[in-house]
Amino acid sequence: MTKAIITPTKLSGTVTVPPSKSVAHRAIIAAAFAVLQSSEPTTVRNIQLSEDIAATLHCIRNLGCDFEHNPQTGEVLIFAAKSSVDGDMIFDCGESGSTLRFFIPIALALGGKSIFTGRGRLLARPQTPYFEIFDKLGINYTYDSEKITVDGRLAAGEYQLKGDVSSQFVTGLLFALTLIDGESRITMTTPLASRGYVDLTLKVLKDFGVEIENDNYETFTIKTGQAFACNDYTVEGDYSQAAFWLVAAQIGNNVKCGGLNPESLQGDREIVDIISSEKNKKYYVNDSGGSYVNIDVDEIPDLVPILTVLCSLKYKKSKLINAGRLRIKESDRLNAIATELNKLGGKITEGEDYLEIEGVDGFHGGEVSAHNDHRIAMALAIAATRASGDVIINNAECVKKSYPHFWEDYAKLGGLYATS
Repeated sequence: MTKAIITPTKLSGTVTVPPSKSVAHRAIIAAAFAVLQSSEPTTVRNIQLSEDIAATLHCIRNLGCDFEHNPQTGEVLIFAAKSSVDGDMIFDCGESGSTLRFFIPIALALGGKSIFTGRGRLLARPQTPYFEIFDKLGINYTYDSEKITVDGRLAAGEYQLKGDVSSQFVTGLLFALTLIDGESRITMTTPLASRGYVDLTLKVLKDFGVEIENDNYETFTIKTGQAFACNDYTVEGDYSQAAFWLVAAQIGNNVKCGGLNPESLQGDREIVDIISSEKNKKYYVNDSGGSYVNIDVDEIPDLVPILTVLCSLKYKKSKLINAGRLRIKESDRLNAIATELNKLGGKITEGEDYLEIEGVDGFHGGEVSAHNDHRIAMALAIAATRASGDVIINNAECVKKSYPHFWEDYAKLGGLYATS
């Protein structure tokens, strides 16, 4: 599939959302650590083999593990590999920022030379918080547009880390320091963004037998002497992906979601509050110009593309603020979603770290680009259900990065599209 040519129609039915990609990354790594420490296999259930998750699974082979995936049951069996990796460890991270940022410190916890490769914009995304640590520790590293190379070993101790670039750096370092003998502490030098993702990390670690002391997201203490326990672990449904269907229901489609945990710690569960008529009063702001919807997306950056669709069709005036980090995702998401929805008749003004959105009654047809970004593609597909003419989405196959069965689910709900 290169293009999806969508004929607008209402979606109707129930969709079982895919497993949480964020939880799956963490559970696979924790299970691999459990296998390393016990040599006993561990099963992680409810895994969908998106491109990002496949990257993480292949990277655990550098740790001395292997895996078998059953696509019918969604189970992944992780077990000790029969042979070890000879020479430098090469981690192919695809386009997965989580995989790259989680495994860089993990590789250094094990010691030696490791090479990280990737595609798309991955290696252009910032790694400065790690590099600042490596400079202090004397760890050798090089990077260019083709690879990142690190050579050295982390030791237990005190670590200072910026928190306002991405919470993925915190998660990576938390995982790595659990492998090292001795107590360690991570101190945030700037406020931690996307705390919900760190909450997921701490929960998965606890589920596998390792507890981290969290002092108000300012310091994290990793006690020595803890061991990962083998665990049959089930990954919960993904609120980040459910958000597309939940918004679809808000803009005139008859869609329901199954497979979600209402008590989930996923930060993107906030979508439920945003669309709830009982709770969204906290997003309303009154000023001299009237009332408008103001949503701080600092903790929920992955929701911005679909929130832009929601705000365009549901509210007269909206603003998504604290969105600067969206510029360093798979695409410059602020520019991408504003540009493409405006091609369809949206009224979106792009600021340095915000979007201002004027409401419209609907979209018209046209040809748009997904910018090789899975979340842009899915947001445009949902927007197309409220268009007056056919919507052509270029690079529509990029949904494989996180939701490989998105277009199948779209069709099951009655979505009409052709491919070319």
